[in-house]
Amino acid sequence: MTDVRTTEAVRDWPMWIDGQEVASASGEWRTVENPARRETVIARVPAGNAADVDRAVAAARAAFPAWRAQHFSGRSKALLAIADELEARTEEFATLTALDTGNALRTQARPEATTMVSMFRYFAGVAGEVKGTTLPAGENQLQYTRLEPLGVVAAILPWNSPLMIAAFKIPAALAAGNTVIMKAADDAPLTILLLAQVCNRHLPAGVVNAMTGRGSVIGEALANHPGVDKVSFTGSTEVGQGVAAKAGARLAHMSMELGGKNPSIVFPDAVDEELIDGLLLASRFTRQGQSCTAGSRLFLHEDIYDDVLTRLSAKLGALKVGDPLDEATDMGAVINAKQHSAITGYLDEGRATPGMKAVLGGSAPLEGALTEGYYHLPTVFSGVKNEFRLAQEEIFGPVLVAIPWKDTAEVIRMANDTNYGLAAYVWSHNLDDALNTAHQVDAGWVQVNQGGGQVAGQSYGGYKQSGMGREVSLEGMLEGFTQTKQINVRLRGVPNG
Repeated sequence: MTDVRTTEAVRDWPMWIDGQEVASASGEWRTVENPARRETVIARVPAGNAADVDRAVAAARAAFPAWRAQHFSGRSKALLAIADELEARTEEFATLTALDTGNALRTQARPEATTMVSMFRYFAGVAGEVKGTTLPAGENQLQYTRLEPLGVVAAILPWNSPLMIAAFKIPAALAAGNTVIMKAADDAPLTILLLAQVCNRHLPAGVVNAMTGRGSVIGEALANHPGVDKVSFTGSTEVGQGVAAKAGARLAHMSMELGGKNPSIVFPDAVDEELIDGLLLASRFTRQGQSCTAGSRLFLHEDIYDDVLTRLSAKLGALKVGDPLDEATDMGAVINAKQHSAITGYLDEGRATPGMKAVLGGSAPLEGALTEGYYHLPTVFSGVKNEFRLAQEEIFGPVLVAIPWKDTAEVIRMANDTNYGLAAYVWSHNLDDALNTAHQVDAGWVQVNQGGGQVAGQSYGGYKQSGMGREVSLEGMLEGFTQTKQINVRLRGVPNG
């Protein structure tokens, strides 16, 4: 990397392999930049390679037999100890998240850190539910199943919410008796390395490993490695398809949580101040729109289209965009120059598309303090048709497109007219309209009359090209991190009575 302004104190953050902090086998390092200060280096991490993957897999495989053999209460105790330390260090994790990702401290980074604590505690609590069944097979047969861990799990993590996504995967895999290799995102690796440090204070060596390096190197090596039993990936659909192809070629277990272009359907009877606040939350603008669950296609009934658009635009326009570490900031910085440029391209296309109008925003900041970082302003386009590119592709930025509708069947058809199917939002005070719509929308996670609502224990995952598999829940843990073994035993000398 060239022409980079370096801060005075740039810390090296090693990887974690076999309970030890390690550099890459090559000795090479990569810089990590601050999204809020263009070209400002905040840390260096190892540029891992295939040899490092071999080391991590060997460590995880060596640790697996003893970890899987532990009584579930031992694994639960370790997860609770991790949760206690994570809770005690919440502000440290939150501040590092804001620095590393550009997510605002108050609205995103701190909630992400507290969610991580909740997830470790939840999976500690359900560790004893990894159990099989006994079948009524007659007096001379004992037939039962065991749910056994898969082995070594590679968790390939994204940059938008690295701690939260790690919390979806890591404690579930550990509670089920697996060992783990975390692959941190290129652009936001620091909180994952700090998480690995905490985990290794409470777990045997090799149970949790953490790697850094390019996805095209580390991610590909993990997907191809015969010693990796499962690949759990969260990221874009395009990259996920490549990872799935490699892991699938060797019939490895896999789960994929991918992109979304999520509908938010508003019925006329839903209009009140709670709706506006809920739509703001569903937009994920306080995460710069960098969320797979962002309700980025806003379907407004034509009777309330102008009213809701006016009120929502005023609410979104009042968001304070700025330094992620400032408590007053509502919306932080976009992750990097590439993503910033991609969002700008969509904005340019939106302004140039006949019929579309930017009723809020529509261009990147051109002057002032916000030009020091990768900032975008909240943008709302009206006059959008569902077939427009901005209504079909995942922008992953603070861009909302508003589409009018008048018939329920029509809006459900439009909502489902997409390759994605991760999340959806339905707003109505009529129970029939709300639930009938929720049942007919093709999405794995549907919220009714709320923009959030995600809690530990619920199933989370997508339909169609939004992925496969479920996370966050007991059901997701059993489906995603265990396999069933059937055991049939013939009993001899059974008395007749």
